[in-house]
Amino acid sequence: MSTFFFAAFKPELLLLGMALVVSLVDLWVKDSQRRPTYWLTQLTLLAVAALHLRAFALGYSNVAMQGMVSADPLTHLLSGLSALVVAGVLVLARPYAAARDLLKGELFTLSLFMVLGVCIMVSARHLLVVYLGLELMSLSLYALVALRRDHTESTEAAMKYFVLGAMASGFLLYGMSMLYGATGTLSIPEIYNVLGHPDAAQRPNEAVLVFGLVFVVAGLAFKLGAAPFHMWVPDVYQGAPTAATLLIATAPKLAALAITFRLLVEGLFSLAADWQQMLIVLAMFSLVVGNFVAIAQTNLKRMLAYSTIAQMGFLLLGLASGVVAGSAKGALVAHSATLFYAVVYVFTTLGSFGMILLLSRQGHEAEQLSDFAGLWQRSSWYALVMAIFMLSLAGIPMTVGFYAKLAVLQAMGATELPFYYGLMVAAVVLSLIGAFYYLRVIKTMFFDPPAERQALAAPMDVKALLTLLALGTVVLGVVPGKVMGWCTLAVSAILP
Repeated sequence: MSTFFFAAFKPELLLLGMALVVSLVDLWVKDSQRRPTYWLTQLTLLAVAALHLRAFALGYSNVAMQGMVSADPLTHLLSGLSALVVAGVLVLARPYAAARDLLKGELFTLSLFMVLGVCIMVSARHLLVVYLGLELMSLSLYALVALRRDHTESTEAAMKYFVLGAMASGFLLYGMSMLYGATGTLSIPEIYNVLGHPDAAQRPNEAVLVFGLVFVVAGLAFKLGAAPFHMWVPDVYQGAPTAATLLIATAPKLAALAITFRLLVEGLFSLAADWQQMLIVLAMFSLVVGNFVAIAQTNLKRMLAYSTIAQMGFLLLGLASGVVAGSAKGALVAHSATLFYAVVYVFTTLGSFGMILLLSRQGHEAEQLSDFAGLWQRSSWYALVMAIFMLSLAGIPMTVGFYAKLAVLQAMGATELPFYYGLMVAAVVLSLIGAFYYLRVIKTMFFDPPAERQALAAPMDVKALLTLLALGTVVLGVVPGKVMGWCTLAVSAILP
């Protein structure tokens, strides 16, 4: 067992070891740009991503620690993508952090520990392991938000995030304890087996299960940023340093979706009729609140925060379309579309916030809509790149965001139920309303007069990454089949 564990979880062990090495090496680094620790961190993340994605390509799958953790395709895909995303975040954030005296060992060490928490969450098949990974990730993020200790807004955002995050963790932990009390096990596959026991006398109390399920869904909704558990999202996105905001908005979303899959799909699949109803309510709340409130925002980080809430609403609609009238024949398509949507959202968000980081300079945060005025006249390529990201988030054809929304709508339409058709119409109408604030950013960049004429200058690695993300957004909008196939393979590994 121990031999297999070291073989199966080499990426996580490498990540843990290198996080400690980076924290020690940084004590002797005198370079203000922190080149040694920066490159150590990047090499670690790329190595972790390569190990996981190679295992995914080889179809490697097994369990360890007496079934408490799983090295399956979902683990490898999301862990590998999370490591790649955080590596991209550090590329984009490096000039921003250096200009604000944030380029320190703490940034790199906490980022590695955050990725380790994500990897633990993604691989968890046991409720205690889920909670362990969640807290490791969350505590790292709390510290990253408060990295600017002399900045009032950042400190306030960190306190809000910590208090509300602790409350949400309490909800999740209480719901898990109810599930344990009802089923007598902390193992997620065993919970599924207990719920599917053919002997009615052996089945757990339905009321206790549903009561625990409510708290679990509430905790998951907070981590995803879905309304009405969204109150932390706009304040934390706005108050945190933009580099920390980008970390919060990307890899943790993949982790939150992973534990949603593990708990609801892999463990509580037989209760889908109950949790799908809850997710539908959360989804419609999120679409309404996110799209309407975003229209009133002039702060771009706050606008993208409400955009995130709306995007999570669309994601939850896909997750709520898998089981219909007791039939799970559409589960694979629906949950694959959900995972694809999450991956697309994360990479598009990486590019969107990367542009905010690019425009920010010493002493000035480029987070107001007016900061993007006339960008086309200053730097036409970056204006085009930002426009592509906005069009994708809005779901405009020829971008990958359009295909992601279409995949979710097709999964809903496959149910062939009038209720879901109504949800489809509502989701499309609300998305059309939401397109306004994305198109407003494009209008500001292309048609408003610029406040200054100086062209944007960016390091070569930042320019290359933003260009690659923009091209990927267009290319995957035309040929999305390969990535959708990866998502289908990952989801098929966890469906009962």
